[in-house]
Amino acid sequence: MNLQYADQFVNRHIGTNTPELPAMLKTIGVENIDVLMAQTVPNGIRNAEGLNLPDALTEYEYLQLAQKIADKNRVMRNYIGLGYSDTITPPVIQRNLFENPGWYTQYTPYQAEIAQGRLESLLNFQTMVSDLTALPVANASLLDEGTAAAEAMAVFFHHKNKGKGVANRFLVHPDIFPQTLDVLRTRAEPLGISVEICPELLINNNGDCYSEAKITDDVFAVFVQYPTASGEVNDYRDLADNVHQYGAYLIVAADILSLSLLTPPGEWGADCAVGNTQRLGVPMGFGGPHAAYFAIKEEFKRVIPGRIIGVSIDAHGNRALRMALQTREQHIRREKATSNICTAQALLANMAAMYAVYHGPEGLRNIAERINHLTVLLTNALDCSNGWVSQNKAIFDTITFKNEDLEFSDFPLQIVRSTALEKGINFRYNDAENTISISLDETTTLADLLDILACFGVEYTMEKLLSIQNMDMAMLQHDNCIRTSTYLTHPVFNTHRSESQLMRYLKYLENKDLSLVHSMISLGSCTMKLNAAAEMMPVSMAGFSKMHPFQPIEQTQGYQQIFDELAAYLCEITGFTACSLQPNSGAQGEYAGLLAIRNYHIARGDAHRNIVLIPSSAHGTNPASAVMVGMQVVVTKCDERGNIDVTDLVEKAILHKEKLAALMVTYPSTHGVFETAIQAICQTIHENGGLVYMDGANMNAQVGLTSPGRIGADVCHLNLHKTFAIPHGGGGPGMGPICVNDKLKPFLSGHFCENNPHFSSLNAPNKNAVSAAPFGSASILLISYGYIRMLGAKGVADATKFAILNANYIKARLENQYAVLYTGENGRAAHELILDLRTFKPLGIEAEDIAKRLMDYGFHAPTLSFPVAGTIMIEPTESEDKAELDRFCDAM
Repeated sequence: MNLQYADQFVNRHIGTNTPELPAMLKTIGVENIDVLMAQTVPNGIRNAEGLNLPDALTEYEYLQLAQKIADKNRVMRNYIGLGYSDTITPPVIQRNLFENPGWYTQYTPYQAEIAQGRLESLLNFQTMVSDLTALPVANASLLDEGTAAAEAMAVFFHHKNKGKGVANRFLVHPDIFPQTLDVLRTRAEPLGISVEICPELLINNNGDCYSEAKITDDVFAVFVQYPTASGEVNDYRDLADNVHQYGAYLIVAADILSLSLLTPPGEWGADCAVGNTQRLGVPMGFGGPHAAYFAIKEEFKRVIPGRIIGVSIDAHGNRALRMALQTREQHIRREKATSNICTAQALLANMAAMYAVYHGPEGLRNIAERINHLTVLLTNALDCSNGWVSQNKAIFDTITFKNEDLEFSDFPLQIVRSTALEKGINFRYNDAENTISISLDETTTLADLLDILACFGVEYTMEKLLSIQNMDMAMLQHDNCIRTSTYLTHPVFNTHRSESQLMRYLKYLENKDLSLVHSMISLGSCTMKLNAAAEMMPVSMAGFSKMHPFQPIEQTQGYQQIFDELAAYLCEITGFTACSLQPNSGAQGEYAGLLAIRNYHIARGDAHRNIVLIPSSAHGTNPASAVMVGMQVVVTKCDERGNIDVTDLVEKAILHKEKLAALMVTYPSTHGVFETAIQAICQTIHENGGLVYMDGANMNAQVGLTSPGRIGADVCHLNLHKTFAIPHGGGGPGMGPICVNDKLKPFLSGHFCENNPHFSSLNAPNKNAVSAAPFGSASILLISYGYIRMLGAKGVADATKFAILNANYIKARLENQYAVLYTGENGRAAHELILDLRTFKPLGIEAEDIAKRLMDYGFHAPTLSFPVAGTIMIEPTESEDKAELDRFCDAM
């Protein structure tokens, strides 16, 4: 008997079992799965050898390993701030939403009929944001605060200029978050926007913010932080009036929890408010995933990026929710798009919304008041002690101290730092300015304050501390900044106080939705595969979830191991030599990859190379990303079989060879076919001075069989929420790392704090950051790491083979009833296939009718009318078993 533990993960991940395989192969008409692969994947691009990946681990072995790696991270009491705070996730939300596959395996709510639950929750999120910001229109989340700020900048740049680009100056307050500035600079440069730190945005003795410098006609917007990075609560009313007087717009990055106490931006003149909702019950997770918010005045609702949930009525006149204003989405606007939000953060937006539902207005205010009182108490206890003097006049949760007695202080910055580290405490240090900033949160206790004071050499007893806690809080707040208006008045925020009530509300909403707990979700191009519980569990481990993204690197060795090993695995799988894990969505991956190509050409003196060839079958995100990096899109044709028209592509590559920057290509194609001419296509682009960007949306048909590097690409983004098992979360989170060859390695995205363990000057050189945190949504990288470690080299290749097998099984079962639109040279599909439903139109039956009818059989509709109108695109993935495939085929 084999005494090794025999329950291998690959047998749990791949749905088809050994007894079912012969029947499936017989239906397809092949002897074995290797023959099918030979008929599907062109021989010229097949890998001759297996992947160099570690041996597969069992689920038990992996969870033990994950805990050992988590233990290498040092869980600290983090008072670093900069938009990231420790928080208390209510257990009822953690167990019933965050860790519940009924919530995290849902797809984006395009099919409103089977998404009413999460649509209601996302509507709650929008309502919460609108109420707290006092701005009437909010979307259903963006990726993070930095990119939300960049989206706001782009909105007002395009709105002000109407495409003419005359007003291109963007003024930012000197005390904004440095990671936000980094992202703003990255996104601004390709658009010709000048981001300027503006010292003239001064604060007078009354704490009012105004502008000494006249805002000229070439300024389109001003950006401020509320409260600022150093903790100051400024009164921006005069500034808002000044900005509007000169026809510009005011964008405010506001702490969402502070708005339960502070006058909201919409009441003092802001045009737009952005920020992060992480501190509303969402773990820090070393930077993500978190849901950013974006709220704006009514007059700009047609240009707001992202998704908006709207209230409508159904055919029977009943209240119904749906995604509204969808015509703005990039898959429709393509090269006319000014934004590329293909992934929101729906799961995390739902968590933040439920946090507000559970606590209600009085609960949020109590939490905020307690944090504020603790911050005031700390200030009163520490100010002027051992040379440390408060630099703030008005505060919410952050206070900055400066040592003004350098020569005689017994507790200079270095001593404070070493003492704090011994106590397991992180502050934010600015050595150059000799300041320390401290940001408190809802986990902070009076005992924590005693430890903080001790770091500065100030010894208090609890009794002494309590004796000063009743000092006047108003001494550190402007009257103009104290909120008087109501918020969260809707009944949903006032009726779910007990755990029983919220538990039942969550289940009530979950029961309205369809997710992978109900059936296969056969969405072509979206790869809705199993999100295994063993992959998900480490995300909740404290050693991963409670880490601040700007902790010193020596405290984050567990995460560094994950990053190094995962990057190496992804490079091995793609055939490339370097990887950036920073992009926190597929769209961000596209952007980062094209940005690397753009900067490569600029470095070679070829800044004029700005034309991107994109096949007509490409994802709509492709042309949108190209426009965002300042490139011009030239569309190439496809032939009648759905392949790239090579003759047309060659002609256009030669025609534009002096300005050719890149080709964006999806492989296998968006039509679900391995095109045999792909290597020649890549060679043509290289011969004409361009580089090849491969969209990794269909990597689930490549892993272990071929690779972008072998095919001839230069860069590829990977949708980890597709091929590598991160769950879609009802419309996010996602991750989109990019892998590149040697020539593009120097141009990968960086981050302001990647080599600085504490803080960086706003004047530091731009690192081309594409997300706010150094490693994007770092905590969910654990899921893909676990996927690879538990499958191993053979397992990831088998996953690809069975994904192709399942697609061809569906094709074989349905091709006598439906026309399969495109196939390869041997009549095989890749991992997905397109059924042409236009033949039913004379009978009065549209593709949408069939898609809707499938819901009656308990299935989410396949991808509808993309990439060809009047069709459905089916991708079963490797996780589905024969019985489920048969149930789907029978329903069809």
